[in-house]
Amino acid sequence: MKATAVLRELEGLGSEPTRRTYRRHGVTGEQYGVLYAPLGKLAKRLKTDQELARGLWASGNHDARILATMIADPAAMTGSELDKWISDVDNYVLADALAGLASRTPVARKKMEKWTRSTHEWVGRIGWGMLARLAMADTTLTDEDFDRYLAEIERRIHGSKNRIRDAMNMAVIAIGLRNAAFEKKAVAAAMRIGTVEVDHGDTGCKTPDAVEYITKVKSRPSAKRPR
Repeated sequence: MKATAVLRELEGLGSEPTRRTYRRHGVTGEQYGVLYAPLGKLAKRLKTDQELARGLWASGNHDARILATMIADPAAMTGSELDKWISDVDNYVLADALAGLASRTPVARKKMEKWTRSTHEWVGRIGWGMLARLAMADTTLTDEDFDRYLAEIERRIHGSKNRIRDAMNMAVIAIGLRNAAFEKKAVAAAMRIGTVEVDHGDTGCKTPDAVEYITKVKSRPSAKRPR
């Protein structure tokens, strides 16, 4: 399927109320305003298609770029292509979508290690968002790695940019859900960190308290964990 045909379909799925909602979440560029449910259905129908994903990303449309992260082939994403895509990110919604894709690529750990060092708001957010995902899935990261990242978050979080603070807080939560040993370590770190202030703008979003979140999830093993 051609990118132009998908863009027409996305346009038909969009709505002004959804565009207003996304604008409140910081999406300022071109968009159709497509809800995630129809985006997910469309992605399922299109299946993995790297060339189409590239065409959709190149369109510059926000909804198309979100869809691109859903249908891109992680195995085909190179480091240079990820660098190009990350340079286009201009809001946290797209940053989180790209973090989800990047964390499944062959260069995930390398990029995560680089991007967590960045002070650029979107690059840093993607890096810490990747760490949160890798904490739940990657088997090559060691206990020493997570000890180091907890210490780094504790040292840097309050001086970091708004959306990086948010992602760092979620990384603490994810590390705390990794295993029983890190539950204690993450809770201890979160208590020393204290309240994490994040400006969520004109939305109803709240910053989760890491201690409460970890404790709640650990007490209910079937509960969903952060992605």
